Amino acid sequence: MFPDVISSGTPPVESPTSIDAHRQREIRWMALLPMVPPSQARRNKKVKRLLLDGVPSSVRYLVWCHLSDSKARAIPGVYGQLGKRQRVPAFSDIENDAKTYFPDQTQLHPFDGPLVSLLQAYLNMVPDIQYSSGLTSIAGHLLLLSPEEDAFWIFASMMDAHLRPYFSANTIQLEVDAALLSKAIETNDPAVCKKLYVTFSIPPSAIAKSWFSTLFVGTLPIDYLHRVWDIFLYEGVTVLFRVGLALVQCVRHLLLQATSEEAAMEYLVHPPLACLPSTADAFLNQVLMMKLKDDDVRKQRIKMEAQVKRQTQSRTNGSSGMQTASISLPKTF
Repeated sequence: MFPDVISSGTPPVESPTSIDAHRQREIRWMALLPMVPPSQARRNKKVKRLLLDGVPSSVRYLVWCHLSDSKARAIPGVYGQLGKRQRVPAFSDIENDAKTYFPDQTQLHPFDGPLVSLLQAYLNMVPDIQYSSGLTSIAGHLLLLSPEEDAFWIFASMMDAHLRPYFSANTIQLEVDAALLSKAIETNDPAVCKKLYVTFSIPPSAIAKSWFSTLFVGTLPIDYLHRVWDIFLYEGVTVLFRVGLALVQCVRHLLLQATSEEAAMEYLVHPPLACLPSTADAFLNQVLMMKLKDDDVRKQRIKMEAQVKRQTQSRTNGSSGMQTASISLPKTF
């Protein structure tokens, strides 16, 4: 079952597509947002119910602002000041990635455009972040929905709350989440787990990084991605594990037939549209119903992070000649 904070008595149903239903959802959101302080939104049951019912595109960025509490972090004038600092070392990479990952959104391409400016400002503000193309994917997608400065503060909030460890020189959190993801795949589908991690010897971190450091941008169709982000901003990182499990389930037959690591990774990172449920809400239903104990994942993340830190410290202290213990995984989720 999905965790209590977002589960309901019955599985969420596909949202009505009528214009009237869309307008009613929009009205409900606009009425609710002023009544629920952003700092309390992720614990509010009415917010949960509306998220499961759907978020109209007309109010989505406002909902994301609310869920991320980005306005509380926003300091007037800071974004502009950060943009005036010297170019960050990754400036050219950002500029190239903007064109690569958003070929049709030419407004994101210029060296002084919103995407390069946003990441230039963020990397100046948080210089210990290791740049990777996932940052461009996430920031660029936010800019397609939000005004530039609002997108910056939503991005900063998402990074602070959930994502910064994935872009650190220290890879501990990615190693931990990769191990937990591989165990969750084993629990849900031992045959696929064996094919991926034994037959093809795919490093667990390769799959986790492809998904988690991009928040599935480029993997999911846009409307599916929006629904995943709606829930991710409410519930947090455990949703990413659920999405990964759902994708494995969607392309299971292709994975079992795959004859190479490259083919398997292609199915996981770019699943054929025909393999996905027919609508974004149907996919979200599948995500929410995956077999995963979210509280156990949260507890194991903390426990395993401490374990990996101890192992790393042991190696740093000159124990390279000693064999360190492997990560201890729970039997089930």
